[in-house]
Amino acid sequence: MTHHIERTVLPFSAIVGQELLKEALILNAVNPDLRGVLIRGERGTAKSTAVRALADLLPEIDVVEGCPFNCHPTEPTLQCDECNKRFESGETLPSHRHKIRVVELPLGSTEDRIIGTIDIEKVLKEGVRALQTGLLASANRGILYIDEINLLDDHLADVLLDAAAMGVNVIEREGVSFSHPARFILIGTMNPQEGDLRPQILDRIGLQVDVETLSSMEERVRIIRVVEEFERDPKAFMAEHAQKQQELRDRIVKARVSVREVKADEDLLRLASEICINAGVEGHRADILITRCAKTIAAFDSRMDAKRDDVIEAAQLVLPHRIRTDIFEPPQPVREKIEQAVQSAEEKEHEKKENKEEEEDSEPHERNRPPPREAQESGNGSTSAPHTREEVFPVGETKTPKFRIKRDRKLRTGHGRRAKTLACHSGRYVRFRNPTGPTTDIALDATIRAAVLRKGSPQPEKDDIRQKIRQKRRATAIVFAVDASGSMGAKRRMEFSKGACLALLKDAYQKRDKVAFVAFRGREANILLPLSNSTSLARQRLEQLPTGGRTPLAAGLLSAFRLLKQEMFKDKNTIPVLVLVSDGRGNVPIESADVKGEVLRLAEKISNSGIHIVVLDASAGLLQVGLAREIAEVSGGSYQNIQQLLD
Repeated sequence: MTHHIERTVLPFSAIVGQELLKEALILNAVNPDLRGVLIRGERGTAKSTAVRALADLLPEIDVVEGCPFNCHPTEPTLQCDECNKRFESGETLPSHRHKIRVVELPLGSTEDRIIGTIDIEKVLKEGVRALQTGLLASANRGILYIDEINLLDDHLADVLLDAAAMGVNVIEREGVSFSHPARFILIGTMNPQEGDLRPQILDRIGLQVDVETLSSMEERVRIIRVVEEFERDPKAFMAEHAQKQQELRDRIVKARVSVREVKADEDLLRLASEICINAGVEGHRADILITRCAKTIAAFDSRMDAKRDDVIEAAQLVLPHRIRTDIFEPPQPVREKIEQAVQSAEEKEHEKKENKEEEEDSEPHERNRPPPREAQESGNGSTSAPHTREEVFPVGETKTPKFRIKRDRKLRTGHGRRAKTLACHSGRYVRFRNPTGPTTDIALDATIRAAVLRKGSPQPEKDDIRQKIRQKRRATAIVFAVDASGSMGAKRRMEFSKGACLALLKDAYQKRDKVAFVAFRGREANILLPLSNSTSLARQRLEQLPTGGRTPLAAGLLSAFRLLKQEMFKDKNTIPVLVLVSDGRGNVPIESADVKGEVLRLAEKISNSGIHIVVLDASAGLLQVGLAREIAEVSGGSYQNIQQLLD
């Protein structure tokens, strides 16, 4: 007899604080059409605890016995083709009940592991077509949890979001097409400092919440007590919270039934759309989700009509990751923009109502008009005014520098996110070839076809084996080495140097390149940002960069060189680029007294290591006394003067 260890999970109702996180999770449990939750925050803020507690809170589900897709025994829309065929024929499908599952997606997962692939064993042993299910099959009617979703390969994220949006997973492998239901609650977590998500992916996740470490001493003490009590006697702790858990579970079940019947009048629909317009949101998905979320909030509160406050509350969950005004804007103003969008929408609606009343009523009479927005802001200390920071030099406006990356011996095409490396051991299967030695990455479709053509049997032999050729997208690693010395202190020159960096940062953001930031002045170079996808942090470092002191040009190049070498060692398919922003007036050596010779030898060494150098010369006027142009010539890199970007 097999003994199963019973897992104990901290009750959802016992989690201290993080009310917005708990609300977003519950709303998705009530209405999966909200399309999941993105949770942003630091480690140790109860993100994964809340996800597992939600699964333990939800009621058990009925599933068809022996079905790998957790199909519903009586609901045709939640059945795979096989179960539906049996059900439609009049068969009573055998079933059992089990808890909602949390399926975790490891970062190293392949596409085959996620969506499924052909069953190798059955093909080779029995000569029949059979499929091996993936993680999406296990997650059907459950929770798919992706920790550090921002580090997931883009093409895998696209596959997951397609399945989540359609509620169906389509498998097309080795000449076989198959589909099965894939309805799950998608929950992704991320630490914003470790990288960003593409806007296209962000827009397809329904809600977003930011979680922070609790600052209240009382709440922190409560957390300590809760954790100690739970770990000391989990069963007793769970029994103590059983009634609260059941009450919350009953509310969710009741809301699931009533949410489809909740009404939202025309004024609420107009308010939702007006908020999205004022917030500058692209597309119409946000309007739909705000309305849908507002109805779900009403259903959970046992109401059959959504109200104005529900729409505003829903906007706080739907809009944070959809505002597109500035991709590098710090997260703090986003909340203020939502509040401003709501306020503006309410003022417009109020004005429309008053105009309508004036048209209907011929007799003039007094009305209670809200004070002008300017008066409100000046009189109540509103925080909606933009937050300004004192900077040494602001960021100027320039064109995006253009440069071409020289090719190496690796087979690549494109640049940035579009760069493709062929014949690697991971990535998308694009074609096949005869293996040159032992291989475990077998192209089964081509192998079986070769066997059938040769002897008429789908069971291959050694000579029939074909190897997959895969294609994987690789990002460019860009290290900015920025001169922050006194020789760069001329206000206009430094502004435009920062502007050129920002233009390249925006380009890097769109292409999912990794970015690092090195500043050099005085006698040393400092790494302000290691290689990361977080271009917003790079922007922050750029804005706060002060200027002054001497010019350790060689130290700046060396520090950037070491960062790129480390990245190239970790990932041999990386495309390394060093962007030097300087007037080239180096006057601080590392070892040699010959500053110029040291800098040029280092530039040549960097080039010989396969690193492309882009030099943005910040020299003023026609007389250029620095080494910027010589560095570009010695390294075979690209050269542009900042002044060229202003013409």
